[in-house]
Amino acid sequence: MSNEAPSRASGRILLGRIHGAFGVRGELKVESFTEPPRAIFGYQPWLVRDAQGLEREVDGARGRETAKGVVATLAGVDDRDAAEALRGSEIWVPRDVLPAPGPGQYYWVDLEGLQVVNTQGADFGVVSHLFSTGANDVLVARGDRERLIPFLEPDYIVSVDFDRRLVTVDWEADF
Repeated sequence: MSNEAPSRASGRILLGRIHGAFGVRGELKVESFTEPPRAIFGYQPWLVRDAQGLEREVDGARGRETAKGVVATLAGVDDRDAAEALRGSEIWVPRDVLPAPGPGQYYWVDLEGLQVVNTQGADFGVVSHLFSTGANDVLVARGDRERLIPFLEPDYIVSVDFDRRLVTVDWEADF
Protein backbone atom coordinates (compact mmCIF):
# COMPACT_ATOMS: atom_id res chain seq x y z
CA MET A 1 0.00 0.00 0.00
CA SER A 2 1.85 3.06 -1.14
CA ASN A 3 1.18 6.17 0.80
CA GLU A 4 2.95 9.19 -0.63
CA ALA A 5 3.76 10.64 2.72
CA PRO A 6 7.25 12.02 2.31
CA SER A 7 8.25 12.32 5.94
CA ARG A 8 7.56 11.36 9.50
CA ALA A 9 7.73 13.21 12.83
CA SER A 10 6.90 11.99 16.34
CA GLY A 11 4.50 9.23 15.27
CA ARG A 12 2.82 11.54 12.78
CA ILE A 13 2.50 11.21 9.03
CA LEU A 14 2.36 14.02 6.52
CA LEU A 15 -0.79 13.56 4.41
CA GLY A 16 -1.06 16.87 2.59
CA ARG A 17 -0.36 20.56 2.17
CA ILE A 18 -2.56 23.62 1.99
CA HIS A 19 -1.92 25.69 -1.12
CA GLY A 20 -4.18 28.65 -0.32
CA ALA A 21 -7.74 29.87 -0.63
CA PHE A 22 -10.39 28.44 -2.94
CA GLY A 23 -13.02 31.09 -3.45
CA VAL A 24 -14.06 33.68 -0.87
CA ARG A 25 -15.83 31.58 1.81
CA GLY A 26 -12.73 30.18 3.55
CA GLU A 27 -12.38 26.98 1.55
CA LEU A 28 -8.84 25.69 1.06
CA LYS A 29 -6.96 24.21 -1.91
CA VAL A 30 -5.32 21.06 -0.56
CA GLU A 31 -2.65 18.82 -2.07
CA SER A 32 -3.45 15.33 -0.78
CA PHE A 33 -0.84 12.56 -0.62
CA THR A 34 -3.51 9.88 -0.15
CA GLU A 35 -4.90 7.61 -2.84
CA PRO A 36 -7.55 8.49 -3.79
CA PRO A 37 -6.92 12.15 -2.89
CA ARG A 38 -10.30 12.59 -1.14
CA ALA A 39 -9.33 9.82 1.32
CA ILE A 40 -7.45 12.47 3.32
CA PHE A 41 -10.77 13.34 5.01
CA GLY A 42 -11.01 9.81 6.43
CA TYR A 43 -7.95 10.34 8.61
CA GLN A 44 -8.58 12.74 11.47
CA PRO A 45 -7.84 14.67 13.57
CA TRP A 46 -5.52 16.75 11.42
CA LEU A 47 -2.59 18.53 12.94
CA VAL A 48 -2.14 21.67 10.80
CA ARG A 49 1.44 22.98 11.03
CA ASP A 50 2.23 26.40 9.57
CA ALA A 51 5.56 27.57 8.14
CA GLN A 52 6.66 28.86 11.57
CA GLY A 53 6.05 25.45 13.14
CA LEU A 54 2.92 26.51 15.02
CA GLU A 55 0.44 23.66 15.21
CA ARG A 56 -3.28 23.41 15.75
CA GLU A 57 -5.41 20.29 15.93
CA VAL A 58 -8.41 20.27 13.62
CA ASP A 59 -11.18 17.72 13.81
CA GLY A 60 -14.12 17.54 11.47
CA ALA A 61 -12.36 18.67 8.29
CA ARG A 62 -14.73 18.24 5.36
CA GLY A 63 -14.18 18.50 1.67
CA ARG A 64 -14.61 17.35 -1.88
CA GLU A 65 -12.73 16.76 -5.10
CA THR A 66 -13.17 19.29 -7.87
CA ALA A 67 -11.76 19.52 -11.37
CA LYS A 68 -8.98 21.63 -9.83
CA GLY A 69 -8.18 19.23 -6.98
CA VAL A 70 -9.19 18.70 -3.36
CA VAL A 71 -11.04 21.50 -1.54
CA ALA A 72 -11.36 21.47 2.27
CA THR A 73 -13.43 23.31 4.85
CA LEU A 74 -12.10 23.73 8.39
CA ALA A 75 -13.93 25.05 11.45
CA GLY A 76 -12.97 28.66 12.16
CA VAL A 77 -11.72 29.34 8.64
CA ASP A 78 -14.60 31.43 7.34
CA ASP A 79 -13.18 33.82 4.75
CA ARG A 80 -10.51 34.15 2.09
CA ASP A 81 -8.07 35.96 4.41
CA ALA A 82 -8.23 33.18 7.01
CA ALA A 83 -7.74 30.58 4.26
CA GLU A 84 -4.78 32.47 2.76
CA ALA A 85 -3.18 32.65 6.21
CA LEU A 86 -2.89 28.84 6.08
CA ARG A 87 -1.06 28.80 2.72
CA GLY A 88 1.95 26.51 2.96
CA SER A 89 0.71 24.70 6.07
CA GLU A 90 1.19 20.95 6.30
CA ILE A 91 -1.51 18.44 7.24
CA TRP A 92 -0.26 15.75 9.60
CA VAL A 93 -2.16 12.90 11.27
CA PRO A 94 -1.22 10.51 14.07
CA ARG A 95 0.28 7.29 12.63
CA ASP A 96 -2.28 5.21 14.50
CA VAL A 97 -5.27 6.64 12.59
CA LEU A 98 -4.10 4.91 9.42
CA PRO A 99 -5.29 1.35 8.84
CA ALA A 100 -2.74 -1.41 9.31
CA PRO A 101 -1.25 -2.43 5.97
CA GLY A 102 -2.21 -5.86 4.69
CA PRO A 103 0.23 -8.74 4.15
CA GLY A 104 2.99 -7.72 1.76
CA GLN A 105 1.91 -4.07 1.94
CA TYR A 106 3.46 -1.11 3.73
CA TYR A 107 3.40 2.63 3.88
CA TRP A 108 6.29 4.53 2.33
CA VAL A 109 7.00 6.19 5.67
CA ASP A 110 7.64 2.73 7.17
CA LEU A 111 10.55 2.26 4.75
CA GLU A 112 12.36 5.42 5.85
CA GLY A 113 15.49 4.60 7.82
CA LEU A 114 15.79 1.00 6.59
CA GLN A 115 19.22 -0.11 5.41
CA VAL A 116 19.59 -0.57 1.63
CA VAL A 117 21.93 -3.17 0.11
CA ASN A 118 22.18 -4.58 -3.36
CA THR A 119 22.10 -8.27 -4.24
CA GLN A 120 25.92 -8.37 -4.15
CA GLY A 121 25.94 -6.99 -0.59
CA ALA A 122 27.07 -3.42 -1.36
CA ASP A 123 25.81 -0.98 1.28
CA PHE A 124 23.84 1.91 -0.23
CA GLY A 125 23.01 3.59 3.10
CA VAL A 126 19.45 4.09 4.30
CA VAL A 127 16.11 4.96 2.75
CA SER A 128 15.82 8.73 2.96
CA HIS A 129 12.39 9.02 1.33
CA LEU A 130 10.34 8.00 -1.68
CA PHE A 131 8.63 10.08 -4.32
CA SER A 132 6.43 9.60 -7.34
CA THR A 133 7.41 10.68 -10.84
CA GLY A 134 4.04 9.86 -12.34
CA ALA A 135 5.59 7.06 -14.40
CA ASN A 136 6.85 5.16 -11.35
CA ASP A 137 7.82 5.62 -7.73
CA VAL A 138 11.45 6.18 -6.71
CA LEU A 139 13.31 5.11 -3.56
CA VAL A 140 16.06 7.52 -2.45
CA ALA A 141 18.95 5.77 -0.68
CA ARG A 142 21.56 7.97 1.04
CA GLY A 143 24.93 6.61 2.04
CA ASP A 144 28.31 7.38 0.50
CA ARG A 145 26.20 9.16 -2.13
CA GLU A 146 22.55 9.50 -3.06
CA ARG A 147 21.02 6.82 -5.29
CA LEU A 148 17.61 7.04 -6.97
CA ILE A 149 16.21 3.56 -7.50
CA PRO A 150 12.94 2.90 -9.33
CA PHE A 151 10.53 1.33 -6.84
CA LEU A 152 9.51 -1.56 -9.06
CA GLU A 153 9.00 -4.92 -7.38
CA PRO A 154 10.55 -7.40 -8.10
CA ASP A 155 12.54 -5.77 -10.93
CA TYR A 156 14.68 -3.47 -8.77
CA ILE A 157 13.24 -3.84 -5.25
CA VAL A 158 13.99 -7.49 -4.50
CA SER A 159 12.76 -7.62 -0.90
CA VAL A 160 11.69 -5.54 2.07
CA ASP A 161 12.46 -7.17 5.44
CA PHE A 162 11.15 -5.18 8.40
CA ASP A 163 12.47 -7.69 10.94
CA ARG A 164 16.03 -7.14 9.65
CA ARG A 165 15.27 -3.47 8.77
CA LEU A 166 16.63 -4.16 5.30
CA VAL A 167 15.69 -3.37 1.69
CA THR A 168 17.50 -5.47 -0.91
CA VAL A 169 17.76 -4.02 -4.40
CA ASP A 170 18.91 -5.28 -7.79
CA TRP A 171 20.97 -2.19 -8.63
CA GLU A 172 24.60 -1.78 -9.59
CA ALA A 173 26.80 -0.09 -6.99
CA ASP A 174 28.42 2.20 -9.57
CA PHE A 175 25.14 3.35 -11.12
